[in-house]
Amino acid sequence: MDSDFEEEDVKPQILVKSEGADVEAADEFERLVQDIKLNESTSNAGLLSKDWDFSIEDTGASRPGGVRFRPRRGVKLSLQTETLIGEGNQAYVNGDLATATKTMLEVLRIEPRAAAAWTVLAKCYEDRNEAGKALQMRIMGAHLKGDAEEWDSLARQSKELGHHQQALYCWSKVQSIDPSNVAALWDRAMLSKEIGDMRTTRNAFLGILDRFPHDLNILTEIRTVLVDLGELETCKTLFQDAFTHYHNKFPSGVGPAADTGVDAPGAGFGLLEILVLADLYNTLGEHERAVDVTRKGVRWLQGRSAETYWDECTDDREFDYDDVERAVEEESDDLEPGYYELDVNARHRLAIARIRMGDEEEAKVHTDIVLSQDLMDYSPLFVEIADAYFDRELWAEARAVYEILGANETTSSVDILIKTAACLRNMDELQDAAEIYETVRKADPTENDVKMRLAEIYEVLNEPRKALDLVFEVMDSRYGRRTRKCKTDAPVEEPTEMQTDNAPLIQDKTLRSGIKRVTSNAQYRLSNAEVHKMEAEREKAALEGYRRVKQLWPRMLAGEEEASREWLVETEKLVEAFRQNRRLFSTSRVFKGVFLKRTSRVKQEAGDEKEMLSRLQFDLAHESTARKTRSGDKFNQVDVFRGISLDDWLRLIIQYSFTLTQRGGYTQADEVLRHILVSSAYQSPVYQNAIRVGLMTCASFAGVLAVIIEQTRKLHVGNQFNNEPLRMQAAGLGSGAAATDSFTLQTLHKYLHREMRLADAAALRPDALVWSVQTKRFNFGPDDPEEEEGGQSTERRKSMKKKMPLPDVAKEYNPVIVAFYAQVLLAAGSFQSALYYFLLAFDHCEEDPMISLCITVASLGRAAQRQCSNRARFIVQALAFITRYRTYRAVDGDHIVEIEYNVGRTFHSLGLLSDAARHYELALEAASTRTDTGCAVEAAYNLSMIYSSTGARHLAVDLYKRWLSI
Repeated sequence: MDSDFEEEDVKPQILVKSEGADVEAADEFERLVQDIKLNESTSNAGLLSKDWDFSIEDTGASRPGGVRFRPRRGVKLSLQTETLIGEGNQAYVNGDLATATKTMLEVLRIEPRAAAAWTVLAKCYEDRNEAGKALQMRIMGAHLKGDAEEWDSLARQSKELGHHQQALYCWSKVQSIDPSNVAALWDRAMLSKEIGDMRTTRNAFLGILDRFPHDLNILTEIRTVLVDLGELETCKTLFQDAFTHYHNKFPSGVGPAADTGVDAPGAGFGLLEILVLADLYNTLGEHERAVDVTRKGVRWLQGRSAETYWDECTDDREFDYDDVERAVEEESDDLEPGYYELDVNARHRLAIARIRMGDEEEAKVHTDIVLSQDLMDYSPLFVEIADAYFDRELWAEARAVYEILGANETTSSVDILIKTAACLRNMDELQDAAEIYETVRKADPTENDVKMRLAEIYEVLNEPRKALDLVFEVMDSRYGRRTRKCKTDAPVEEPTEMQTDNAPLIQDKTLRSGIKRVTSNAQYRLSNAEVHKMEAEREKAALEGYRRVKQLWPRMLAGEEEASREWLVETEKLVEAFRQNRRLFSTSRVFKGVFLKRTSRVKQEAGDEKEMLSRLQFDLAHESTARKTRSGDKFNQVDVFRGISLDDWLRLIIQYSFTLTQRGGYTQADEVLRHILVSSAYQSPVYQNAIRVGLMTCASFAGVLAVIIEQTRKLHVGNQFNNEPLRMQAAGLGSGAAATDSFTLQTLHKYLHREMRLADAAALRPDALVWSVQTKRFNFGPDDPEEEEGGQSTERRKSMKKKMPLPDVAKEYNPVIVAFYAQVLLAAGSFQSALYYFLLAFDHCEEDPMISLCITVASLGRAAQRQCSNRARFIVQALAFITRYRTYRAVDGDHIVEIEYNVGRTFHSLGLLSDAARHYELALEAASTRTDTGCAVEAAYNLSMIYSSTGARHLAVDLYKRWLSI
């Protein structure tokens, strides 16, 4: 018997309640079932496994594909069995149903594969108006026939009787016998969907798609099923394959729909299906694919599938509207906007993808249009845009959209208000955030997370009593205790015994140990002496741990595994103790010591009410101590924490992060360093730079190039007009395809272009720059004609109070950033634009050999492009600059290997193989006499390629043995 039947456990559960012969027949049937069960193997094969083993050939059924087996008469019955069947049939004809039932049960006890017995039993129960039992008998007998039509009929009867699982089983038998029966698959899919069996529904729909690939009706049905099951990858694959099919079959974007035969956009695969596919890509994090499929899909539906040149644009200018203005920054940007129409829903998908890709400028082009629509009609799109900004931690942008939603009674919700408050909280607008949290708390007193976030804000605003009240409310709510009130002058009472009837005999251990019991005579305020004693104990433990760490450090460097493990354990304790002290993470720019009044916020996750309770009690206890340590309104900066200098703390934390990264714990190391980055103890530029370099080092070791780009950019922002961050970025990225991709990111490209313009203005027209108090950087003034596209915000203009003298380093022209920007263009393949900026840098630094070499590369690249109309000019220019490179590089020192390799590589690019080989040989000859071989391996490889292509294979083999073998 098939395993499906065994799993569904469909068996004839006959409970005959009539008296006399009927009861005897029921007992006989039960004995039959028990005897058959006893014959089952111990391999868990299922009901009737041994007695029902038969081949489909024995039934005379068809093979899939229509080829029939030679009919047989079925299992050969003994004479006794045939006699009993005849007696049973005669009893049924005579109307003696009890005797017929008993006789057929005896037949089945002897030979369960006697199909006639099951048929007669079914008729007996049917005549007695027991349709359910009759159906079960027919199902048992159907296994002996292998008739797909009979199984389909049995499935429909089972469905009518409400036996849904039995119906699904019957339709599964139809599918196994006749896979071409799509109607049975459809019925099985719809029934399983109705009863919530999504796995069966999925399999049935996929079976139909195997017969009818890319059927849009099935795709529509299966989409919701796959989403419910979380199989987004499968859903994406189905829709992507369908899109490719219809796109290739109907390139004009119009074709006859499968259901109506009338011409329709995309032959039925219209905008809705494209939006579904884009949503799937966005949900799976493949945002570039979402942009690509949206643009290509809309272009196809508009009958413009041949306009593939739009794919070369990294932005969405194809669907610009009239008010959009773009800067022409590179050669590929000379394509004019298309101004083609784009549905608001499709534009919304582009906006979401651009936001999550980090391309906020391009996203704003789309969000401006979406957010200009009627809120009541497009509120879900507003919510998704706000959530995308929120997830990217773009608090200001998310807040603006959430406030639009929250201002309307129809679209406002508790979730919208909570996220609005979270945005305000992260923007340090704590008072406004507290007001919203209070509104939500009053509307829904059960929101414990809101209470904890509100308690954190009160803690930051130096209102510990309000925070403590909220923490107690949360704890009472979560642990089922009666509500308590924490008054300023009254003790906090807590029941001495558990009075709840449902309370467990053994209380939760964390509950008993996590909260300090406060009796009616105790005050929650600790004395100054107790506060100092607690801190003294912590300081002693920290000093002891630091002493042990210093002892283990030499042994760890020597490679002792046991010492390394112990060092990591001890260091982790110290680092976590540092990170958990909230006074080290205030909004103040300096660390003011442990016993000082809190005036800053602490960023932490809500929910750990016990830890906050302990912290708040500690705050209230030493509040008076903090006042005594104040001197007027200013505090003195402290450079020691728990007996260890802040420099030593930072050195230890960075060493710990490096060690974690080496041992595969990069994620944790990155988290630790990012947390330390916001510490008030390390807000000075020197510390900030050191931590960011640490982040870059860990990222470089782990190969996370995005962090290198991020941190070098922030270093450059904090050190305007300084070239070292650019050099660090080039060194950190290294080489390779992944590094090139990171180096040519559009966001980096645009940032460098802005900074290059600022550096140019600082040297040539300093009056155009003003100092921004908010960003602590120079920027273009509000009236400057070259101000960045889109203008500056009103707040930023207000922050630019007055013009200030530029630093000395900014008064001279900076060719480094110009050359660096040109390198980005060169890596991206924009040779003509790269040449322009390289020549601009050359005008100010003619003796730099690197610039001459880059001009050579850019000239050769431009000469190789198809659209180049004056190749000879660029080739001559390349040869001229490689000569300058050779001259000035030789002045810097003995770089003969590098020089000869680059000259040879130039001739190699031009196809002058004999000249290239001569210079490669000179490079190898020079490298053979020195320890630092430089570019010798590259020169040997290129020379071996020349030898191989010209037939001198024996010379190539010599090079392999000498330079290219380990």
